[in-house]
This record gives sequence, C-alpha cells and structure tokens, in this order.
Amino acid sequence: MAGTETLTAERILEATEEVLRRYGPAKATVVDVARVLGVSHGSVYRHFRTKAALREAVTERWLSGTLAHLLPYVEGAAPADARLREWLAALFRFKRSKAGGDPELMATFQVLISENSAVVDRHEQHLVDQIARILADGHRDGVFAAPEPDLATTARAVFHATDRFHNPAHRAEWSAPDAEAAFDAVVALVLSGLRP
Repeated sequence: MAGTETLTAERILEATEEVLRRYGPAKATVVDVARVLGVSHGSVYRHFRTKAALREAVTERWLSGTLAHLLPYVEGAAPADARLREWLAALFRFKRSKAGGDPELMATFQVLISENSAVVDRHEQHLVDQIARILADGHRDGVFAAPEPDLATTARAVFHATDRFHNPAHRAEWSAPDAEAAFDAVVALVLSGLRP
C-alpha cells in the first residue's frame, strides 16, 4: 500500500483492516498501520485522533457495507412482502458469508463491536429504518396492516424477531442443517403477522 498516493482516511481504514486481520485486535497498533502505509504514525493520527477513533471508524465502515448491500431491497419495485422477505434473506446470507468466509476477521469484528456500542446502536437503527421503509410501502399498498402501535415499533419488532439470523452472537447456529428451514418458518410467521 505504500507509495506516492495521497494518504486518505479510506486508505488508512483499508490498512487498518489488513493489520487487524494479520495481528488481531489485541496486538494491532497504529504503528503497524503506519508501517503498512509507509508513513509515520503521526500521519495516521492526523486523520484519526486516537486508536479508539480509528477502531470505531473501521467498525462503522464494516457495518455500512451491510446497509449498502440491503438498499436494493428497500428501494425495489416488488411488493413489500416480497421485498421484506428478500431483505431478511439477504441480511442472513450476508452475515453468514462474512462469518464463514473469514472467521478470524469475524472474531476481530466481534471484539470491535463490543468496544463500539454506540456505532452498533446507530447501525441497528439504520437497519430498523430500512425495515420501516418497506413496512410503510406495504401499508400504503395494502400488503401490510397498519403498524401497531406505530411503524418504528413494528420495524424494531421485526428486527428482533429475526435476531437469530443476523446477530453474530448466533453465528454458530447459522451452519446447522435446519438453519434455512428455521429462517423460513420465522419469516413466514413475521409476514403473516404483518398482513391485513
């Protein structure tokens, strides 16, 4: 990564991910990040004032990828019930592929999440907001009943009802032979409860 490229926050975050993957969250340092970039650690600190701020930014970057991945289901033209089912399925697939594809990085990610609860809370709120947009479309089109007691509460209930399929705390269950059937059953129940 070193070279004559301008040092940007994005390059620093990419290098930080590489360092975290290589050394793990307990041993990764800002000096290691600077070494990968071929700069002084002071240059990194000009973009991120503390190691904690850098780790928070990496966590936020990882989580924002999930939101971008799900946006087509929020903005799609399909009926809202189909979009909600696909949104939930896409979230499950995305989380499962992250957990299975790079277990070391997932373990690192879990440590960073535990350090950055405010980032996680904001991320969860964004996910709930995406669900709420789908529910609002469904209510407008007569696919879903009026949300009780309100849209935000109903959206959060959908999020919590499907927790087993997107919360990394349950990642050991995601490869179970009955995981897909369990997912289908929960989503069918949720959709049934939302219909008029």
